Amino acid sequence: MPTAIEFNNISKLYRLGLVSSGTLSHDLERWWKMNILGKEDPFLKVGSVNDRSKAADSDYVWALKDIDFKVEQGDVVGIIGKNGAGKSTLLKLLSKVTGPTTGTIKARGRIASLLEVGTGFHSELTGRENIYMNGTILGMTKKEIDSKIDEIVDFSGCERYIDTPVKRYSSGMTVRLGFAVAAHLDPEILVVDEVLAVGDAEFQKKAIGKMQDVSKGEGRTVLFVSHNMTSIKALCKRGIILKNGMLVDDGDVDTVVTHYLRGDNVAENYKIWDTPEIKGKGFELLEIGVRKKGGGYSDVMRMDHELELVMRYRLTRPMNSFWITLHMKNEQGNKIFSFSGGSRCYDKYHEAGEYLQTCIIPAGFLNWGNYAIDFMAFNQINNIDLLVEDNDIISFTLANRQVAIGGYMGKEPGDITPKFDFVEEKLK
Repeated sequence: MPTAIEFNNISKLYRLGLVSSGTLSHDLERWWKMNILGKEDPFLKVGSVNDRSKAADSDYVWALKDIDFKVEQGDVVGIIGKNGAGKSTLLKLLSKVTGPTTGTIKARGRIASLLEVGTGFHSELTGRENIYMNGTILGMTKKEIDSKIDEIVDFSGCERYIDTPVKRYSSGMTVRLGFAVAAHLDPEILVVDEVLAVGDAEFQKKAIGKMQDVSKGEGRTVLFVSHNMTSIKALCKRGIILKNGMLVDDGDVDTVVTHYLRGDNVAENYKIWDTPEIKGKGFELLEIGVRKKGGGYSDVMRMDHELELVMRYRLTRPMNSFWITLHMKNEQGNKIFSFSGGSRCYDKYHEAGEYLQTCIIPAGFLNWGNYAIDFMAFNQINNIDLLVEDNDIISFTLANRQVAIGGYMGKEPGDITPKFDFVEEKLK
């Protein structure tokens, strides 16, 4: 596929708090070296990493630093990162809202951008007039816009207000119309920032569907910035992570989203205590872990392995009824199911002493990815009594199953992948 967008060593430098270099001598030095001597900006080498959480140690900051990647025609690329990572700056450079400090950007085709609520709209013009203005800016003729306008208005859902000045639109209506214009006026490259989050759930779903149609059916290129990982995974095949203005990961979207959500945390699939840290009301947890059945805790766990959950604990007093409940959570932190210590533990008297519980998770039940477990121990004397509770007590990573070279490596939707038996009969 031909290359649609090419970022070559892109960097963007800003001076904190000031538009100019701050002093007349610096401005003159910059002008002399850049315009007369033909050299680079003398202040480019001065600057700190763009970490918004730390106090500045320099008057200059790199919003982007040495960004280098290509996007092929028809690719749908999700750009993710924390607030202040440089995502919007990257899209503004591509859309030519601002220029790079160093490097070059090559884009082949018309670019339609939706970077902020109301981008490209004139507040005094009506919705209809803004559609024609935006189409003209993109190089379309009036006849071409005429052929699209009914479709744009219908998609936006703003038909009743289409001849009202957009300054009277709500932010949601503005986004609806802005996205409809950007997606329908035949751009070769569609650039969409976080603005879709302003729309309601129905419109977000509609917009995602339209971007899928634009990329798959029409071969357009889409760059999509969002903090909604579900939307990123639903739309994109490729993901890019920006951190402090630098590109830190680039690859298939499932792997990149997992990296982003996990951050710098390391999965801890096993814990053991000589002196129990998790204890209360007669209960002490001594050990808990998840491993490949029959293997060690350091072994790689794959989704096609049987998994073994091990819990060793001590009861320091007799209990009339005792059981453990666990919540399995996906990498977004959502609880996907709960499971308890089996029917043998319910309404069963437990003497004081040390116990070992194991639970087998069938092979192929969990999809590959990252998981965490919440832990709770209960005792029931008339009413349920919570002995201890610990969230994210352990976490673990499941790798994909092994497949032949060239085999399918994508991820099926959902967190669980149970294997059900189907019975098929030939009727005629």
